[in-house]
Amino acid sequence: MALFPLPLIDVLILTLASFMGAVFTAAFGVGGGAFLLAVMAGYLPAMALIPLHGLVQMGSNASRAIMTRQYFSCAVFGWFALGAVIAALFSVPLIGWFDMNFIKPLIAVFILWLCWGTMPALGLGKNKMGLAAGGLVTTAATMLVGATGPLLAAWLGREGVSRWQYTANFASCMTLQHFLKVLVFVAAGFSFWQWLPLVGLMLLGVFAGTRLGLLCLGKLPEKAFRTAFKWLLTLLSLHLLWTSLS
Repeated sequence: MALFPLPLIDVLILTLASFMGAVFTAAFGVGGGAFLLAVMAGYLPAMALIPLHGLVQMGSNASRAIMTRQYFSCAVFGWFALGAVIAALFSVPLIGWFDMNFIKPLIAVFILWLCWGTMPALGLGKNKMGLAAGGLVTTAATMLVGATGPLLAAWLGREGVSRWQYTANFASCMTLQHFLKVLVFVAAGFSFWQWLPLVGLMLLGVFAGTRLGLLCLGKLPEKAFRTAFKWLLTLLSLHLLWTSLS
């Protein structure tokens, strides 16, 4: 029996993508999850895409949360968790109802919107109810489109907090969100066992990428990166949309 359910070259590509995605997220605060999701969508079946992406991203965000734990806010996390848990409970029966054939084109359209749509700095996460609402809305959305990091980033806002405080709170909230997503898909009947060796390699890439990205935090030309990264995500999304519809 083969160790991986995919060809070795695909395994290597996904491991490298997890490393690069973690570098992007740790160094610039957001974007790596969407990049990794767009790459994974080209190699994984639709049913496995969202839960496996969630498991890898849980490791990615957990590593950043641990490395920045001294800046963690219990109040931010607690109120976000309230809304996130409610969303997860309501999502379990919906997963089995949703047609998985729509997952990949939906993801492609969502990433294109993240790249070119209007994403205002909502800053709604400055009070208790705003944080709970953010947990509810973004956790519900992640069950279908996976990479809701930019949406949560806009919800929280960066005004009034340091780069390190933002990273710690964002990573902690995203860790919980992906953990709940994994639980929802397990409850819906998805089995992770055959995918665990692949996930293990991708998590190694994530931890290495997170370490490198945090070393680069605040030291790279963010504006130039964001422009290039936007076009990279656009090309990946258009390719995913084309292959899904054809």
